[in-house]
Amino acid sequence: MKVLGIDIGSYGIKAAVVDTVKGEIISGKKSTDKLGDSRPHKIISKVHKLVKKFDWYGPIGCAFPAAIHKGRILSASRIDAAWTDADAEHLFSEITGCPVYIINDTDATGMAEMTFGVGKGYRGTVIVLTVGTGIGSSIFVDNILVPNTELGLIELKGISIEERASNRVRKEEGIQRRTWAKRIQFALQYYEKLFHPELFIIGGQLSKKSEKTFPYIKINTKFKAAEFQNNASIVGAAYHAASLSTHHPLNKLDSIIPSKD
Repeated sequence: MKVLGIDIGSYGIKAAVVDTVKGEIISGKKSTDKLGDSRPHKIISKVHKLVKKFDWYGPIGCAFPAAIHKGRILSASRIDAAWTDADAEHLFSEITGCPVYIINDTDATGMAEMTFGVGKGYRGTVIVLTVGTGIGSSIFVDNILVPNTELGLIELKGISIEERASNRVRKEEGIQRRTWAKRIQFALQYYEKLFHPELFIIGGQLSKKSEKTFPYIKINTKFKAAEFQNNASIVGAAYHAASLSTHHPLNKLDSIIPSKD
């Protein structure tokens, strides 16, 4: 099934068409400029314009930087507060005229990695972390998603883990990768005590040059760099949409395909 995957992030909005059977991007990626203003009407407008660039008429999966429940935004700690309690799924579906399915961005990343990437085949508890502007998380137990975890917001010694170890903090403080790795290790060791996972999958900026950072991380649990890197949320959001799309009231046909080509 072909689905348009959209990733709404702090650096802008990007999208691509995904083959959700193979977990592969099958189109060129298109993106907007940096978000800046993340109020609802601004993001909705940008998403609408992006969808029009694809001449798209089928299902859409959208990775969103917030906790989500049945398409509604539960929290807005990483985006404008006006999104709180907004029915984002309805708003995006209405403006695009397409069935849109919203999922937390790191949950989408985890879905891609567990279905098609380095987490495929793992049982037990797997924790996926995206280390970027903040630290996002998703947890899978026997390949079933536990949605909307926010492990990066856990406070240790009065400071949240993402305020201690995110890539943004690394840049702002000018710390070396060895020091950054030790901060990540501190967080992972705490998560080990809480969840006793089989595997950590680490994505975001930390995974891009993992060979420069991972050797300094010493923990008991196996950890791997995310396979999809910057494409993970797009692929995961599309896969999420494909799994739900036949139930959406706007989707009249299971086999809707994108364009007039």
